[in-house]
Amino acid sequence: MADLKKYSFKKYSGNYGQLFNKEKTKLKKIFPRTKIEHVGSTAVPGLGGKGIIDIAIKTPKNKANQFMKKLERLGYKSTLEHPRDNRRIFLRKIIKYGGKERHIHIHLTLNNTFWNSFIVVRDYLRTHDKERDEYVQLKKEAVKHARAMGECKKYGIYKEPFLEKILKLALKEQSN
Repeated sequence: MADLKKYSFKKYSGNYGQLFNKEKTKLKKIFPRTKIEHVGSTAVPGLGGKGIIDIAIKTPKNKANQFMKKLERLGYKSTLEHPRDNRRIFLRKIIKYGGKERHIHIHLTLNNTFWNSFIVVRDYLRTHDKERDEYVQLKKEAVKHARAMGECKKYGIYKEPFLEKILKLALKEQSN
């Protein structure tokens, strides 16, 4: 059964940026010349979501295993929930911050297209309030859907068409 706490909607918090910066400082020590970006809902002021800090790390394929080992030494673990594919490797850890458990997810992005999708969607939602607010409502519905279905993949699948639409709009805007 799905973890129901995982499927809750939290309003955006200014602490998200602080959490990211704190973790980025640690990551920069082991990846000094690597692009590290705050992505996902906590990277978009006003969006809200599950409160997970998502971090994308641009990763050359030939260094993927090396990067994973370094992250494991920082307490990150890979999961079966998100198997490794040709686009990314997913790892996560739980930290204590402000007396609460916080989840941090790392996405080792293995190709430029996937990396770019994270960045352009984030940047688009940061500058387009209407679409951001539309996504807030969709995320709230996705939480209810995931709870009702009792399956973790349903949350992502529910949001997928909207995110694909936003990616197309963002890429179109970027090319103009």
